[in-house]
Amino acid sequence: MTAHTTTPNASRTATRGVLYVHSAPSALCPHVEWAVGGVLGVAVNLDWTPQPAQVGTYRAELSWAGAVGSAAAVASALKGWKHLRFEITEEPTSGSEGSRYSYTPELGVYHAVTGLHGDIMIPEDRLKAAVVKAALGDTTLLVEIDKLLGKQWDDELETFRHAGDGAPVRWLHQVV
Repeated sequence: MTAHTTTPNASRTATRGVLYVHSAPSALCPHVEWAVGGVLGVAVNLDWTPQPAQVGTYRAELSWAGAVGSAAAVASALKGWKHLRFEITEEPTSGSEGSRYSYTPELGVYHAVTGLHGDIMIPEDRLKAAVVKAALGDTTLLVEIDKLLGKQWDDELETFRHAGDGAPVRWLHQVV
């Protein structure tokens, strides 16, 4: 599916990314489409397939193109919905870093800035704070680094990611 539209943000830098809806109950699926379409400015019709990792839920993937910041807007639109698990990525541009947002009902939203090759970029001050906490004996450095890398989200979502291997992906383009 390819959709084209003109938006008020036509002068903004374009980027692209992928939305992975790892699990959503059937009643929530049309609401996810509506929310994502509202952010991207185009109608969204996802190919929902059963999610084998959780009976009664569905999964979908959407490759999208749009303005820088679209991933943050989609994550904001979807966060807080019970029984929904998702991740959305946004590729870096010449003027912006990339992003990855992960969401689970139990953990909430995790956000990471990503570099050109998808690596998580951790700011220097956050690394220094992790080292200080570990040095004070409040925690271990490994625990703090796991927090910075979003390990809890990866651990929870990994089963859902593998259950979706081989699922179809649709491309959605927004003219910006």
